[in-house]
Amino acid sequence: MTTRQVADFRRSGWIFAGPAAALLTAFFAYPLVASLYQSFTSQSEGVTSFVGLAQYRRLVADPVFLRSLVNTALVLAVQVPVMIGLALALAFLLNQSWLRFRGTWRALYFLPGITTLVAYAVVFQVLLKTDGGLANQALGLVGLHPVDWLNDPTWARIALIGSITWRWTGYNAVILLAGLQAIGREQYEAAAVDGAGGVRTHVSVILPQLRPVLLFCVITSTIGTLQLFDENYVLTRGGPGDATLTPVLYLYKVGFQQSDFGYAAAIAWAVVLLTGVVSLVQYRLLGKGWGR
Repeated sequence: MTTRQVADFRRSGWIFAGPAAALLTAFFAYPLVASLYQSFTSQSEGVTSFVGLAQYRRLVADPVFLRSLVNTALVLAVQVPVMIGLALALAFLLNQSWLRFRGTWRALYFLPGITTLVAYAVVFQVLLKTDGGLANQALGLVGLHPVDWLNDPTWARIALIGSITWRWTGYNAVILLAGLQAIGREQYEAAAVDGAGGVRTHVSVILPQLRPVLLFCVITSTIGTLQLFDENYVLTRGGPGDATLTPVLYLYKVGFQQSDFGYAAAIAWAVVLLTGVVSLVQYRLLGKGWGR
């Protein structure tokens, strides 16, 4: 191949990659840089002025933002361990050879993860409505008083945790199931020959090999919770009070309801930084020796 042919070949590569690179720049790189710049600005009466780190100083002193972080930490501490535990149990169940219609069960468990927000909202509004909701009807059948699920701060948090768990447990179960199915049957047979029972086999043989997939599920679930918006937006709008307010929902209110775009951009970058730090810490702590 001549030098000219090599140059033409390289040029043709840029021709094919050019449209994708242009779209990536237009819809990802430029908004990223623009939002970062905007976080150092303030808008007043249609005039944008550069204010340096003022928006970030405002952020660390904002009691509403700090409350949203506490709310997120509470959800994260309860919801992610419960969801991953349930997903792991479902994955073990779906991996059993004696289970019939396994394909159907997998589809049913995965379905909530692809449910539209409208359907999701309708389901939980019907379920959690104070007067005549299915949850309160069930409580009445066993002689318990109805619960004001979405208007009491504590119960609203519990309802939010339950709804997130319902939506994403099946999704994580399918991912964990894929990891389980990558483990050869000879591993189970070898454990049985050594006299290990079912529980011992899963704890000592299967779980160590599933750890990289488990780590992936933990990190992605944590990222999803730190960026929580859909569930609390459709169920509670962050209420009652600020009991279910999260940083991303607060960002939405500041940016699109109050039109304070500089402060909203600062919140967005704070969420990005927090998500990156938490994910890195999780990987360092939980990923030691996994898959290495």
